[in-house]
Amino acid sequence: MPDTRTIRTHLADLVDRAAQEAVDHGDLPDVPLPPAVIERPKDPANGDFATALPLRLARAAMKPPLEVAAAIARHIKTDELLEPVEVAPPGFINLRLSSSFIQAQVEHVIREGANYADVDLGTGRRAQVEFVSANPTGPLHVGNGRGAAIGDALASALRAAGYEVSREYYVNDAGTQADTFTDTLYARYQQQFGRNVDIPKDGYPGEYMADLAKQIRDEAGDSFLRPEGLPAPSDLSNLGIELMVRNIRQTLDRFGVRYDHWFSEKSLYDPEGAYGIAMGILREKGLLVDKEGALWFSSSELGEDKDNVVVRSDGHPTYYASDIAYHWDKFIRRGFDVVIDVWGADHHGHVSRLKTATRAVGADPEGLHILLYQLVTLKRGGEVVRLSKRSGEIITLDELVDEVGADAARFFFLLRSPGAQMDFDLDLAVKQSSDNPVFYVQYAHARLCSILERARDQGLTPEGGDVSLLTHPSELALIREMMRLTDVIEIVVTSLEPQQLPHYAMSLANAFHGFNDAFKQANDSSLKVITDNVDLSRARLRLVLAAKVALARVLDLMGMAAPEKM
Repeated sequence: MPDTRTIRTHLADLVDRAAQEAVDHGDLPDVPLPPAVIERPKDPANGDFATALPLRLARAAMKPPLEVAAAIARHIKTDELLEPVEVAPPGFINLRLSSSFIQAQVEHVIREGANYADVDLGTGRRAQVEFVSANPTGPLHVGNGRGAAIGDALASALRAAGYEVSREYYVNDAGTQADTFTDTLYARYQQQFGRNVDIPKDGYPGEYMADLAKQIRDEAGDSFLRPEGLPAPSDLSNLGIELMVRNIRQTLDRFGVRYDHWFSEKSLYDPEGAYGIAMGILREKGLLVDKEGALWFSSSELGEDKDNVVVRSDGHPTYYASDIAYHWDKFIRRGFDVVIDVWGADHHGHVSRLKTATRAVGADPEGLHILLYQLVTLKRGGEVVRLSKRSGEIITLDELVDEVGADAARFFFLLRSPGAQMDFDLDLAVKQSSDNPVFYVQYAHARLCSILERARDQGLTPEGGDVSLLTHPSELALIREMMRLTDVIEIVVTSLEPQQLPHYAMSLANAFHGFNDAFKQANDSSLKVITDNVDLSRARLRLVLAAKVALARVLDLMGMAAPEKM
């Protein structure tokens, strides 16, 4: 009997074989048969799964869709997996799982444990998710937090889908902004010693720069001072960026995000670095042109609207050049099969030209996926919150975590599609009621733990429970919802839709609350989790244990805690 990891494939095979048998038996004409696509109906009354294959075959078969559906349905071999199939207008075949198969999934969930709902879509292929990658010129802000939640959840889902996953942060420690950061830091550092020095016109005015300069003065004294008018020493630049990266690491650690690799942009320009190699490839292909005092990538020859500068007239590489080299390094040097870049929506114009450059340096652009996310608006009491209460400047991710906690922040960041702008309701995020989806989901897990603990106090455990006793509609509905997690992971990975995770978590919590509340509100003493019937109680406790496993799994995929008490 197939488990939830193979059920779609198994059902598709059943339908494909039935369609071929319908042709072999003369029930359908001998026409090319497209593969069956198995989907979940929007209305559960239409079964657990359905296929529209008859609608796709009707024209070639020159028969009405319902007649095609009936012909295929006659040859679908039902076993312990399926109830008798149903044909429905205008030409669907509805497939309903048998109660025995659904009941058996309780044991499957418990047996799989923390790996429940894993699906082998990646087949061991290597995937890299690069996210946040904010310039190390200041603290992470709330918008960076949304990118962190999205990237981390995608990485977790990819791992659950059978990919070998690497999380990466690209440290922009080279280029114009790094130079501006250094100039600002040196001005603030000199001010610590009484020099009347203004920060650069395009510098970073935040007080955090003054704090950073004071920290360096306290730790290193005046060792970085140079005669007035001379530029900042390179060692100060390196130390300043190192300290900012350390701050970023600490913030992300509080947020529950940990990277496998921190990639230095400077390393691209090493003697054997990716920049020289990637530019060499483009030059060999005749795609680099000197004009107007700069070096241009002839991307228009590859389908882009215009050519793009890769080295400015001052001899400095552009960010585009760095990205070309960086992605050559990802695909060619390090051999990733799939690369996902999680970027802010302001990078929209960069997507097409990076895919073009990726192809030009010898990588497969189909392996590059760029997910853009929109801005975050914080609201309190219906009013937009624009400035930090602490500093009067940007609201940092640390401040948000201080106020609502990492779990609530991550859940709310994931709740909307990345491409949709989001309003983050600070009041709702800390509300201790079912109005708050974070509380609702985590409280469901705590209730599951509470039921198991209360049962243990009464000498009952889930061990030995007979799942065939689980026949109540609310029990079967809860199991069906648990089984859906595999589909959710597949959608997250194939469609890059991390918002599926919190919505599924709410749906699973709702199924559990419906199951538990139905029993609690019933006058019939048999309709409770813990009843006078020991065998039935053990069976239901087994279901509670499985639901706890499934809910903990989706919380873990979102990077959230699964509390046992609330």
